Amino acid sequence: MSREEGSTTVFGRRLRARREALGWSQEKVGVLIGIDESSSRARISRYELGVHEPAVPTAKLIADALMVPLAHLYCEDDGVAMLLLALQQLSPSERAARVSQFTQTLAEGSA
Repeated sequence: MSREEGSTTVFGRRLRARREALGWSQEKVGVLIGIDESSSRARISRYELGVHEPAVPTAKLIADALMVPLAHLYCEDDGVAMLLLALQQLSPSERAARVSQFTQTLAEGSA
């Protein structure tokens, strides 16, 4: 079992995966969201391990620091989580166009 699979919450797994993809330490993430440097590593570690679940405002700070949509950190489906991350990386107008295109394709498929 990988370290990522050992996390007990979706939030913890997604937080760790994104932090590691960015090459950031737990301490860096904690400091970016305003946690004192002396306790930031331990607090982020607790979130990653599922020992503690952050309040929504804190989760939003984490998402912003990691440059992901908040929903990405809670999404249980890996494919949908990847889609959310990909959409986040588009410009607002391109994102709107892709979402419109996708929903139109879905509507046509169910007709």
